[in-house]
Amino acid sequence: MTALTLLTKISNNNQLKQIDKALKLPLNGLEVEIKILGTIADGWVQISIEGEDKGIATNYVIKENGLCPSNLENVKKFSALKGYIRNIGKSGEELAVDVGVFEPKIVHATIPLRHLQAELVDGREISLKKMAELFGLCDGLPLEVTVSGLDEEENRMNAELSSGQVRKYAVWRDSLLDRLLVLGSSLYEIKATIGRAKLDRDVIDVEPLGMFEHALTCKLGTDAAGLIPQIGRNLKSARFVVFNPKRLREFLNA
Repeated sequence: MTALTLLTKISNNNQLKQIDKALKLPLNGLEVEIKILGTIADGWVQISIEGEDKGIATNYVIKENGLCPSNLENVKKFSALKGYIRNIGKSGEELAVDVGVFEPKIVHATIPLRHLQAELVDGREISLKKMAELFGLCDGLPLEVTVSGLDEEENRMNAELSSGQVRKYAVWRDSLLDRLLVLGSSLYEIKATIGRAKLDRDVIDVEPLGMFEHALTCKLGTDAAGLIPQIGRNLKSARFVVFNPKRLREFLNA
């Protein structure tokens, strides 16, 4: 049996059942057995795939979910990797992103503060804490990074935000629309909650950032922070972060 580590992290065991269903439903009809093995290295989901159609199923899973690189040897300079922010308050000089390197030890991609400043705020000397506040950066938020340097002897991986990630923040900023980042809930749970709370007119789009992380785009004039009590009433295990483009633009133009 070969274990595959999905490029997906969970925050509670109930999410394993949701992943199991999400993987099996589109593969219904194939001669294949998918098993959820559990988690490894701080929440990465491991599965196994067996059966006559193993190759087809494996290719589908890789395309739709992606796999962790697992070992630093599998990471190449300039490659784009998806990961999750970790320990954002631990250092004021760099942002750590868990990109799924955990063998033989966990190695996070680290983005120096000066790189974040160059990519997001035109090089202005703004603290990491303030940048987190302005851009909604928080533990567990998915990000795409580009590897800028590797040191296998020192178990170090330097990175910067990918061009796609920078463009995403630019689009969010220029849209002038608030976004409510919801971490820890599936797309189905979020859409059901929006319907029950009758927020269909206030939320004009739900953008998946990961399997359990989404950005809710508010209509013009809707305050994202004001939606938290209504949505949080049903998504009790979720965490919420606000991206406010007006506040960001005012700060940068001051």
